[in-house]
Amino acid sequence: MSCGNCFETIFEGSNYCPLCGSKAVVPESQSGKPLGDCPRCSSTLVRLDVGAVSLHECERCAGVWCDVDTFETVCSEKEGQAAVIKRLGELGDPRHEHQVRYVPCPACGVLMNRSNFARISGVVIDSCKQHGVWFDAQELPSIISFIQKGGLDHAREKDKINIAEQRERLKQEQFKATLDRMRNPSTAAYKGTGSISAIRNFIDFILD
Repeated sequence: MSCGNCFETIFEGSNYCPLCGSKAVVPESQSGKPLGDCPRCSSTLVRLDVGAVSLHECERCAGVWCDVDTFETVCSEKEGQAAVIKRLGELGDPRHEHQVRYVPCPACGVLMNRSNFARISGVVIDSCKQHGVWFDAQELPSIISFIQKGGLDHAREKDKINIAEQRERLKQEQFKATLDRMRNPSTAAYKGTGSISAIRNFIDFILD
């Protein structure tokens, strides 16, 4: 594993870095329990402090584990983004798998969900809602690049447009249904509160 302070190699079983003397850190999950092995290749995950950001890296496949709080920091703070890009941007090419394989969360062991980050980034990540996100080699730098180019803002605007369109479709469906009830009332519909309710619904639609 590598030292989180100076990145010097620390041999397994050593308690301190041979170069700077920093204490070797055992990777832990967000809950404080030790993390499991790399979900992709089963190698040991090593804590990697990049500026104020703490990640866990697999030195074999170059994958990175990021807990929920840390990922939120990376998404929102430019300083953390720059530090991660500087440290991880020099790694190999992004991993491309022809066969989709779900991998377990290093913290809880449950298979993680796969999703296209922000639905438009084109980077499919593995995530555990409670514990964090797994990035294969170069996926985290790709996500940061997407964010820095305004990808999240674009995704939010696209979501707003989609929501507005869905609301408009729903209103049109409600309007059509109300008109159908008024044009073709059943005997019961125009007795008592049935008629009043239909008219009230129509008025509510117009005023909305």
